[in-house]
Amino acid sequence: MMSSLSASPQPARTLMIQGTTSDAGKSVLVTGLCRVLRRRGVRVAPFKPQNMALNSAVTAEGGEIGRAQAVQAQACGLAPSVDMNPVLLKPNTDRGAQVIVQGRAIGNMDAMAYQDYKAVAREAVLAAHARLCAQYELILVEGAGSPAEINLRDQDIANMGFAEAVDCPVLLVADIDRGGVFAQLVGTLDLLAPSEQARLRGFVINRFRGARALLEPGLDWLHARTQRPVLGVLPYLNNWQLDAEDAVATEQAPKPQATLRVVVPQLARISNHTDCDPLRLHPQVDLCYVPADRPPPPCDLILLPGSKSVRGDMVCLQQAGWDGALRRHLRYGGRLMGLCGGYQMLGRAVHDPAGLEGDPGSHPGFGLLDVETTLQPEKQLRRVQGRLTLAGAAVRGYEIHAGVTSGPATARPLVMLGEVDRERNDGARSEDDQVLGTYVHGLFDTPEACATLLRWAGLDAPVASDQDAKREVAIERLADAIEASLDVDQIERIAQGDAP
Repeated sequence: MMSSLSASPQPARTLMIQGTTSDAGKSVLVTGLCRVLRRRGVRVAPFKPQNMALNSAVTAEGGEIGRAQAVQAQACGLAPSVDMNPVLLKPNTDRGAQVIVQGRAIGNMDAMAYQDYKAVAREAVLAAHARLCAQYELILVEGAGSPAEINLRDQDIANMGFAEAVDCPVLLVADIDRGGVFAQLVGTLDLLAPSEQARLRGFVINRFRGARALLEPGLDWLHARTQRPVLGVLPYLNNWQLDAEDAVATEQAPKPQATLRVVVPQLARISNHTDCDPLRLHPQVDLCYVPADRPPPPCDLILLPGSKSVRGDMVCLQQAGWDGALRRHLRYGGRLMGLCGGYQMLGRAVHDPAGLEGDPGSHPGFGLLDVETTLQPEKQLRRVQGRLTLAGAAVRGYEIHAGVTSGPATARPLVMLGEVDRERNDGARSEDDQVLGTYVHGLFDTPEACATLLRWAGLDAPVASDQDAKREVAIERLADAIEASLDVDQIERIAQGDAP
């Protein structure tokens, strides 16, 4: 069926998906609808005005956006763009975050300072949205958190404040798996201002287990109580995985073939932990996250992930005894790898002369690679490709870091990166090859590099694992579920402004 949205050259429409809570299903619903509408021939693009997440992606123009928007762009068949997520907040303390506008970090702000900055951020948000509207037929917008956060309503740019500014309809999604779904939906609606209530056009219930007939009395009551339709009930998708927006995904199916055990410390400011997803989902790998304040259990590979607060997370690990535990792990023949911030931790020291992560100063690292890192204000953002120096396996990934690492160990790099007019080394290998470090995110995504690194870690015959292909299968499965469970025709009519 050819969508009515693509039948005429009318100005782009905007439809916003908001949620009753964080992780209610906003990212999932936008991703799936993007693919469904693309199937229908609609030129659709994703948009999130303001995102707060430590999982990010690098765009072709060298900007930084939330990883969820990069996945949504894939669902649309588009290259990710900074206009799809013009404001990204990356928390680095309990009260502050690095503020990224149009893909570039402008500095760190506490919550009060950012509240004052919102007027400037709003202009960036509206300008980015306008540029997308000039290129596409429909903009699918993802909200942030809940629109019923009363304390955040002033100068809101993430939820109803944005919807009011661009005058778009809103759908509200709630996660029934958490319980209390009717209270979530009705309570959120009741807490909205009258003008906001008027633009909320329908509900979607996410992650339902069981027989739909058992839910029907509640759906009828909800419609009678709110005079708004339930546009669909999306089932709980077992053994389904897509890149997490921020929360660490720990669910995984049983793995009877798993023979390689991998441990990852769950750092307080862990970032881009999606690097670990190919291993977490690999049938031969048993990956577990371990609280950073506990020593690691016996394993084959310890993987130190990225961090938005390298010095703080490193101190936490050292205070919990990881220094001795890592050395003991290596004495028993284990392998150790550091990614981005984890790579910096493995060196002799991390220097922060400008106080980018707190008070200016230096802190000793684990001393397992002969390198030192100096944090610098200018963040390195680039998409890269090249080859591992281990067996020459092809690599494709991206860099997001604010440090420069140097020292004798870099003479044995882990990756040779091809650039326009030269090759560039990245990372380091210890003399005995038990310890590796790199700034390149996504090393495990490509089949050849993943297999090479798993063999290095001790797996004799790793099966092929293509994370990009798995992501595409997951998007397709999600789109199939949405087409089977939601009234997509009515959702399109709402987006056009035709539905009552």
